[in-house]
Amino acid sequence: MCHGRHRLRGHRIHRTHSIRHDLGLLALRLGTGGVLFAHGTQKLFGWFGGYGLEGTGKSMEQIGFRPGRAHALASGLGEAGGGTLLALGLATPGAGAAVAAAMSGAASVHAPAGFFNDRGGLEYPVHLALAGSAVALAGPGRFSLDHLLVHRLDQPWMLGVTFAAAAAAAACVVSRRLRVQREQEAETAQPG
Repeated sequence: MCHGRHRLRGHRIHRTHSIRHDLGLLALRLGTGGVLFAHGTQKLFGWFGGYGLEGTGKSMEQIGFRPGRAHALASGLGEAGGGTLLALGLATPGAGAAVAAAMSGAASVHAPAGFFNDRGGLEYPVHLALAGSAVALAGPGRFSLDHLLVHRLDQPWMLGVTFAAAAAAAACVVSRRLRVQREQEAETAQPG
């Protein structure tokens, strides 16, 4: 009799833990995805006080992302698109990879200011990259479109493929930006 009671109690605890886990993933997805969506639409459409593609493109050009408008578009799509997919729990490995790649580019801009956000450091983009990556690794949970679609767009092999592609793209963009910055510094240092 006691054995049956313990088994039933264990099942309830497991079920409660599972629901808490899924709700926690939902909250993390909605919060992180919502922040990224808002940030990306600032770049793309000028929403929420942003500059839109033209203004963001000019700013990106000044900090070495050339061509600026193309980089503004890619960054905005990575943030808004990745954030939307993350919030919905759809194509979760690709969403997490897109977020990580977009935030890697942002972190490269903020890295010279150190870690903490209050000094313009990379704390904020690193946190968003880690949150997106963690959701991609953990999976979207039961309250997601991936779960509803029987994980057709959330296969284990997709993690490696999407993160490898995102890492390669981010490395290419960041290294090109650094090269442009070195060229600008060399031109400025030459006597005119």
